[in-house]
Amino acid sequence: MQQPQHITFTATRTTLTQVVQWAHLLSHAVWDADLVRDDLRSYVLEQVGDHEPIVVIDETSFPKRGDKSAGVQVHYCGTTGQVENCQVGVFLAYVTAKGHTLIDRERYLPREWIEEQQRCQTVGIPESVRFQTTPELARQLLERLWMAHIPLAWVVADTVYGGNLDLRHWRAAHADPYVVAVACDEPVGLVTPDGRRRRVEVREVEALVLPEQDGQRLALREGTKGPRLFDGAGVPILQPWEADGRHWLLMRRSLSDPGEKTYSFVFASTGTTVPAMVKASGARWHLEEDFEASTDLGLDHYQVRSYLGWSRQITLVMLAQAFLTGVCAQQVPVASPAGAPPIPATHDAASEGRPVLPLTVPAVRHLLGCLIWPAPRRVKLGLAWSWWRRWHRSRASSFHTKRRLEAG
Repeated sequence: MQQPQHITFTATRTTLTQVVQWAHLLSHAVWDADLVRDDLRSYVLEQVGDHEPIVVIDETSFPKRGDKSAGVQVHYCGTTGQVENCQVGVFLAYVTAKGHTLIDRERYLPREWIEEQQRCQTVGIPESVRFQTTPELARQLLERLWMAHIPLAWVVADTVYGGNLDLRHWRAAHADPYVVAVACDEPVGLVTPDGRRRRVEVREVEALVLPEQDGQRLALREGTKGPRLFDGAGVPILQPWEADGRHWLLMRRSLSDPGEKTYSFVFASTGTTVPAMVKASGARWHLEEDFEASTDLGLDHYQVRSYLGWSRQITLVMLAQAFLTGVCAQQVPVASPAGAPPIPATHDAASEGRPVLPLTVPAVRHLLGCLIWPAPRRVKLGLAWSWWRRWHRSRASSFHTKRRLEAG
């Protein structure tokens, strides 16, 4: 009975040592989180960069107890869907056909915090930090990309940022295309079929301009059960009260519930097609995937209160996610490895030729965890099982897609 106790004690001591080392890294070690962030961005560009990159803006919340952590306050917490004590961070995700990952971050500090100097000093908030809204923080993140001369094909955001006129004007001034969601009561100027110029709310546009059209059947993005289809249309809008051919209102209507509609403002080069606008707007969901994947890496599980500690924690989480994304981007199609479970004899010809689904960030993290710690005993079996699981998911996805397309 003594041996298990010794093993438990050794494991506990090792864990405590790691916790102390991690706390030192976040609070006292000498390194610059912003320089690491810049290196991370360069790494991401090397691994998944291409000629049509999309940057997605969004925020996420971190539920917290107490009032000592920098920036913590009672907000609406998007993570839990409730109004509760939390911190809020604004993020950028870099999305291409090769992969997607988080590349930048800023923490939102409520005005109440900025106005209490003693409170700021306690958690190390510099005196130079001023109050900024989340759209202003988003602009700060985009300005960093612009200063680094990083070209962007699109900037995509939800209504929190799409409804901010200053942010939209700033993007247009830099000639950077965007697709940003707006609320149904957002005002917009347009030319009606009888030639009049009117200022209306976006929910009124369909009845005024598209009374006889159902829109195009378009795919917003590819889901696990096939393409996410909807009816969509693009209408030129005035900016400001001039038709320049670059500003559009993109409207989407749900197939299952025609009363469910969403609207986006688009700024793009002349001749950009509606399907291209829709494809860009579908990149928003990749940021949600990045938030979900990085949660297991420590995005919202941390015990730091200081302003510096938060920036370092989040930067290191983004760095880990970027590394896993780079691993996913380097994979190539392979045949069934030795030791993989046999393919069921009941599969059809269509699924036989379907490629195995690519590795995802959670899959790579799980696989590395199995192969690195504890020491692997059967590496080939672990790799083979990963391959079989992805083949099985690919087969299930093909059946779901076929069924949805037949039903539609």
